[in-house]
Amino acid sequence: MSVQERKQRERAERERLIVATARELAEQQGWDAVTTRRLAERIEYSQPVLYSHFSGKREIIGAVALEGATEMAAALRAATSAADGPRARVTALARTYLDFAARNPAVYDALFQLDGGLAFAHEDTPEPLKDAFAALMESLGEVAGDGIHPGVFTETFWAALHGLATLTRAGRLPSEYAERRVELLVDRLAVV
Repeated sequence: MSVQERKQRERAERERLIVATARELAEQQGWDAVTTRRLAERIEYSQPVLYSHFSGKREIIGAVALEGATEMAAALRAATSAADGPRARVTALARTYLDFAARNPAVYDALFQLDGGLAFAHEDTPEPLKDAFAALMESLGEVAGDGIHPGVFTETFWAALHGLATLTRAGRLPSEYAERRVELLVDRLAVV
């Protein structure tokens, strides 16, 4: 391995460490606890080293969001591929989405609540975000119904899931009806 290759590998490893540490800190203490000073202390590098990878917290949030989008897409595809039939796929998708949001609140916030400097629904949207949407549309597009644009249906269903995830996490919805909400969403929106 050349010196240049070794330096590139070390740089990539440092970047992964920064993202993993930011994510861990955010999951434990919230995004307000994620500062460049605290990250530098935790990873045992100077702040200038951290800034050589990311211009600031916004970019770090974006990196966590991209990592989370990749994980979400994989989880959605795994759940829907194991389901038999359109209704079971949509139900599995909804449950998996809500479970992902509940188990990864800081990642979910990085994806959908915080400014990570990422473009959504544009030509320059990063591939992991496009892929996460595609993972939703793969199952939802088939149940959109006649004359309904699959992308618009997916956006609407996703918005409902996001609302459920956000309101549940905020304690605005009683937990005992969580499964009934998923059933209602599938029954009323999906044509299965």
